[in-house]
Amino acid sequence: MHVLITGYGGFAGRHLARHLRSTSDCRIGGTVLRDAEVAGLDGDADLAVTAGDLRDRAVVDQAFRAVEPDVVYHLAAQASVAQAWGDPWPTLETNLRMTLNVLEAARARVEAGHATRVVFISSNEVYGGPPPETLPTSEAAPLAPSNPYAVSKAAADLLAAQYATGHGLDVVRVRPFNHLGPGQDDRFVAASFARQIAEIEAGLREPYVRVGNLSAERDFSDVRDIVRAYVLAAQRGVPGRVYNLGSGRAVPVQAVLDHYIARASVPVAIEADPKRMRPSDIVRTLCDRSRAQEELGWEPEIPLAQSLDDVLDDWRARVGAAQPTPRGSS
Repeated sequence: MHVLITGYGGFAGRHLARHLRSTSDCRIGGTVLRDAEVAGLDGDADLAVTAGDLRDRAVVDQAFRAVEPDVVYHLAAQASVAQAWGDPWPTLETNLRMTLNVLEAARARVEAGHATRVVFISSNEVYGGPPPETLPTSEAAPLAPSNPYAVSKAAADLLAAQYATGHGLDVVRVRPFNHLGPGQDDRFVAASFARQIAEIEAGLREPYVRVGNLSAERDFSDVRDIVRAYVLAAQRGVPGRVYNLGSGRAVPVQAVLDHYIARASVPVAIEADPKRMRPSDIVRTLCDRSRAQEELGWEPEIPLAQSLDDVLDDWRARVGAAQPTPRGSS
């Protein structure tokens, strides 16, 4: 089996590739935005890695020709909510146009006689902030995006559904809730806290963790559990269906911060940072994962505490690796 991962060099893309290599004999190819990203990938792809902007249909076609995929995992996206608030149009254009190009390339491949399944990676952000009485959120919940990133993902999600119904394309959609793990960048809350703690421990910043809204509650899962669900969706998902992926537990952001402060090797304090407050913040997210359990046989396995510790250890290693080696050391 040939697999194409768009966003191959990203956070989830790398974890997905590792999982596929450890559990199957499929051959993997992918896309990255820039040539420089190829050198940073873990090992070589079994098939070609295409560098380029997926908003350009020619780049997408090149990736499809290089890999000839049986399964496409479409992960590539502009995923920062904060960045989308600051400049909405690039996020809207990027996430919708890339998805359109991937779906069109898959449709062309099917019309040429090659069976191709597309696993489209959506987001729980498409649900917005559901009323408390409707939680946990199931796939039947209305789409009510509350920020520009969420709007872009909702539009792309609906486009993927339309290609399934209108063109008969074999598309399975997944809507992961918040996920974290080693390798995540500090645009996201757990990684932001972990990086700050690691830099404080290394003496690179004052002993204050700068925070935004700590009262929000999020349904966190480990990225390694989430990518396992992506593979199960490719293997077992019903064409045209959508699957929510989450832990089924809402955790206050304050609890994540408390975990890290308890793990810190030096005393730290908390400092509110108005720049980290979003114009509109969802109070609570909580996933109903029953469909994924019943139809895919999936449920998360990695405890949140382990995930958080792994993120902190990862940032400690990254911060340490970035420091110059003292003279006289060997």
